[in-house]
Amino acid sequence: MRDIIVFSGSSNPELTDRICRNLGLPPGKVELKKFANGETSVHFGDSVREKDVFIVQSGAGHVNDLFMQLLIMISACKMASAKRITVVCPLFFYSRQVESQASKRGVPGGAQHRGSKVPDSVPHTGSSLKTLRTNEASIANPTGYRSWIAQSGTLIANLLTSAGANHIITMDLHDAQFQGFFDIPVDNLLSKPLFQHYITNYVPNYKDCVIVSPDSGGAKRAAALADTLCMPFALIHKERRQKVDTAQSELMQYVATTMLVGDVHDKVCVVVDDLADTSNTITRAASLLKDQGAKYVYALITHGIFSGEAMRKLKESQIDKIITTNSVDQAAHVAELDAKEMVILDVSRILSEAIRRINNGESVSMLYDHGW
Repeated sequence: MRDIIVFSGSSNPELTDRICRNLGLPPGKVELKKFANGETSVHFGDSVREKDVFIVQSGAGHVNDLFMQLLIMISACKMASAKRITVVCPLFFYSRQVESQASKRGVPGGAQHRGSKVPDSVPHTGSSLKTLRTNEASIANPTGYRSWIAQSGTLIANLLTSAGANHIITMDLHDAQFQGFFDIPVDNLLSKPLFQHYITNYVPNYKDCVIVSPDSGGAKRAAALADTLCMPFALIHKERRQKVDTAQSELMQYVATTMLVGDVHDKVCVVVDDLADTSNTITRAASLLKDQGAKYVYALITHGIFSGEAMRKLKESQIDKIITTNSVDQAAHVAELDAKEMVILDVSRILSEAIRRINNGESVSMLYDHGW
């Protein structure tokens, strides 16, 4: 490799150090700080002129601050005459909003948008307003305007390309269609080889275990893993049905029912998901599996964000072992859980091999089928 330099944002410097060790390179020198009013300051200590620059930044934590920091770093490299700028973002910014369920029913509180009024027949109590806002799509809107949630995919793509990014490397996008917002190359690497290696080497009698998708959105991902390993597959399906409130016929309530498709009785279950933020989905899935007779539950998660009360929920859940990757900094999370309960898989070898191949002008397609 030649004329290459790897910089780290402040989201996950340990991952950048691992990537650089794999490549046999020192990390690029960069000073990142904030002024008293919150403005981001970036100062590079290495020349990037005519260099192949890679900037590692993951979208977890203070997402907006980290994204602005990334944009400034890209722009600074562009202005300093970098030959090519590649963003290495294992957990991509704002990608989970692409298939937001709320966007299909309208934004909460939308009945009052653009001057539309709450129907006079609805008592103005806290609970009634909450129900109204949650189910505003079922209320007739005299203006004819249907409220909606802004989708930020195009905006994020335009900001990155306008700042000067020439290439994107990411991993397990929440929705693969997010790549369509870009007019620059996007390599969406997969954690599947890592999960395959863990299951085959560390899950006893894995052929008798069941791969489980915690929701319908991740069914394709989990089914592909089950097919590759010739393992049984099960799906947890959440169905939302409308129910009329008899006391207030104008309001509709959504009642969610969860059902399991597949046999997990007296089985070891491996729940596979790409992302865990509040951990509600994964913990509810584990509870349902144990209720259906599962004897042990693994949770394999690519991006373990674990925001807010997520770690408390995981401690109190029916999950026996959590396996996630270091695409997000896991130091604080590991400190809260025993090593026997949480395993961290290293994605730095996959990312560093992708960086090496891009720098050398080689294909990265083999990384989709082989672990590193």
